[in-house]
Amino acid sequence: MNAMKLVAVALIVAGALGLAYGRFSYTKETQQAQIGPLELTVSDQQTINIPVWAGAAAIAAGLLLLVIPKSA
Repeated sequence: MNAMKLVAVALIVAGALGLAYGRFSYTKETQQAQIGPLELTVSDQQTINIPVWAGAAAIAAGLLLLVIPKSA
């Protein structure tokens, strides 16, 4: 399998996951203060929404990469 097909499959899978889940969350730790040996950190939950058009565009781009023949 060449690199172009791998990229196409990755785009299709990423687009399908984006359409299925619609968002993903991660935890971000930030250091708020450090006073001597004491350290204050805050954990923030960040959520990123994935637009429907982005998932559909990724699937379409992946399909185009699979369908269009490689030139030369």
